[in-house]
Amino acid sequence: MERQQDYVLRTVEERGIRFVQMWFTDVLGTPKSFQITPAELENALEEGMTFDGSTIDGFSRVQESDVLAMPDAKTFQLLPYMADGAPVARVVCDIVNLDGSPFEGDPRHVLRRALERARALGFSFYVAPELEYFYFAPCDPSDRVQRPVRLDTGSYFDLTTNDLASALRRETVLTLEDIGIPVEHSQHEDAPSQHEIDLRYTDALSMADTVMSVRVVVKEVAARHGAMATFMPKPLGGVQGSGMHTHVSLFDGDNNAFYDDSDEYNLSPVARKFIAGLLAHAREITAVTNQWVNSYKRLIIGYEAPVYISWARNNRSALVRVPFTKKGKRDATRIEYRAPDSAANPYLAFAAILAAGLSGIEGDYELPAEAAANLYELSPAQRLAESIEALPGSLSEAVDAMERSELMAQVLGEHVFEWFIRNKRAEWSEYKSEVTDFELRRYLRAL
Repeated sequence: MERQQDYVLRTVEERGIRFVQMWFTDVLGTPKSFQITPAELENALEEGMTFDGSTIDGFSRVQESDVLAMPDAKTFQLLPYMADGAPVARVVCDIVNLDGSPFEGDPRHVLRRALERARALGFSFYVAPELEYFYFAPCDPSDRVQRPVRLDTGSYFDLTTNDLASALRRETVLTLEDIGIPVEHSQHEDAPSQHEIDLRYTDALSMADTVMSVRVVVKEVAARHGAMATFMPKPLGGVQGSGMHTHVSLFDGDNNAFYDDSDEYNLSPVARKFIAGLLAHAREITAVTNQWVNSYKRLIIGYEAPVYISWARNNRSALVRVPFTKKGKRDATRIEYRAPDSAANPYLAFAAILAAGLSGIEGDYELPAEAAANLYELSPAQRLAESIEALPGSLSEAVDAMERSELMAQVLGEHVFEWFIRNKRAEWSEYKSEVTDFELRRYLRAL
């Protein structure tokens, strides 16, 4: 059988690839890359490429700066949308130390470590996220306050034919298919200029790589047509924000470990304990699944985003939803975690979700009662009586919960855990020092 590295080298030669981009992310999920020529590719695949890690947020300190970008040959993809006379490909990299050991600041390594824990328990972890985002007209870079201008006035599932935003989404889906990323479906979302792309189920590491690729392609296609795409969780007031509802399941070999035909909901004991773990640790993992100040403008009552820690089958006010599956579709049995937003680092978010669920399995957590009522309509006394807690209401509150969490310290590792908390504290401090338009409108004349 042909080695994956040999396949990459042969493809580069046969397709006349002129540049290969080496992709990785910083701790916050910001895409990073540098490019090499085909002449350097074989050496890069064998030995990695050295770079200064101290220049990347959350990576090395200056005194221990050099790290290696080690290409994962299985992630090699052509990038036809960039082929303007010079064909380009990309490969996703693991970041390792000079001695070859995994680098503790690499988000991809954090997810790999979580997946190894699952494998030790006999499970493989599969995910399928729904990525929501907005299209806007380009902002004037000289404008200190970047004010978004919508490209359409559509709503949920609207069939629009001639507007630029829908054309951008169609071209994006075709581009993703061209580079080997299967899309389950796409649609116009609820808010004007808001769109969604749902990705086909696969293993969590491949999906995290895919999410990063989709974000790049969405933005690239928009920019090529003079528009702007953003995964900002809440760019517009008064409408829904952009979530990344994440469908997850565990497999034991070829069997869906979440399926049990003897259960009234077809949920196995493993699935019930996984959900219980997610609920028990939801507040602790929210700083990672919703990592920006702006994330908490989305997690509020009235805009279909989850606020209260609960589970249900068809109740979309719940944090964890068990989607209906067609009879006999045992592999489709899954759960949907609705808190994450589209601007999360997928490597860390998937690792945190998995770790919380596995804790429920290992700790034999008991699943609380299903939330049958619309949680937004319950009074505080009613929620208290049913022991329903709320997700953190701000980034500061979320970081406080994360900082007290042994689970998050374990899953992220000391390096990422400590840096992430420092970075988010700094973001919150900077946010608090800003005087917003809201304050000026409300107080300047009145006070």
